[in-house]
Order: sequence, then C-alpha cells, then structure tokens
Amino acid sequence: MQDKIVIGQILKPQGIRGELKIKPLLDDVALVKKFKKVFVGGTEYKVLSARFDASAAYLALSGVADRNAAELLRGKEVEVLRADAPALEEGRYYIVDVIGCSVIADTGERLGEITDILSAHTDIYVMQEGDKEFMFPAADGVIADVDVENKIVTVNKVRLMQVLVEQ
Repeated sequence: MQDKIVIGQILKPQGIRGELKIKPLLDDVALVKKFKKVFVGGTEYKVLSARFDASAAYLALSGVADRNAAELLRGKEVEVLRADAPALEEGRYYIVDVIGCSVIADTGERLGEITDILSAHTDIYVMQEGDKEFMFPAADGVIADVDVENKIVTVNKVRLMQVLVEQ
C-alpha cells in the first residue's frame, strides 16, 4: 500500500489571502480538519486552518500567502500520510487502495481493473479491460468482496451484468 493517500484536489484559490478550495475525496468532508500537514506536488505544507461546507473544503497552508501563490497549486492533488489518516471501520476502504485492483468474477474470471472511483450516493467504479471502459455501482449484491492487500475486487457476475454500463 502507498504511504500517502489523496484526500482531495485543488479546484481554485478562494479569496485573496491564499486559501484553497478543495474538492474532497473523503466520505466525510469534516475529516479535513483532522490533518495538521498535507503534501501538494510533493511539497509538505503545514495546515494553518481548515473549514468545509457541503460541497468543498477550504485550506490555508503555510507558505501560500496570497492568491498568486494559491493559483500555482490549482489542479494538484492534496495528499496526507497514511499514518495520519483515521482508521476506517470494517468494510470501508480508501479510494487509492481500490484503484488498481483486479476485478474478478465469483466464477474466477478476470474482468478488468479498477481505474477510477466516482463519488456519488453509491460510488461508481470505473473498470477498464483492454481498450474498453465500463462503469458499475459499488452496491450490495454487486461487490462480493474487496481485498486491498491482494488488490482484488470480487464481484457477483450475474448481478454485475445487470448493472454494467460500457462507456
């Protein structure tokens, strides 16, 4: 597993004092307040303040003093050390741990690889096999097991075929 996990992406500067508007990649956006340091583009920043609303998080970072400095970070990922991330309850996983997992049917057949996860009421898994891309919901009955240690997502093939969408 990776030693850092992505918790968001910088959307844009917020205001003139260097605050950053972040698209959170966390189930609970309030978790952004728990981090004391983050990494952007490989550089470590101390978190001076963090706040959030229903759709975004806002971070003020040391060394990002104005809008111009914040603009240079637009589009970059915000990472934290895995050791600083809160432990997840049973059956929950960080997105970074699921991306790259092989998708295996309960029949043993390899169907593809998870390339992305889109956040929605029920997460949407993006699977690629060759040059084809598919999407399916991470719903009960579709996902049989997630084994992040061995990088395998096992799916119920019958149920998957009912909800699978080719892009």
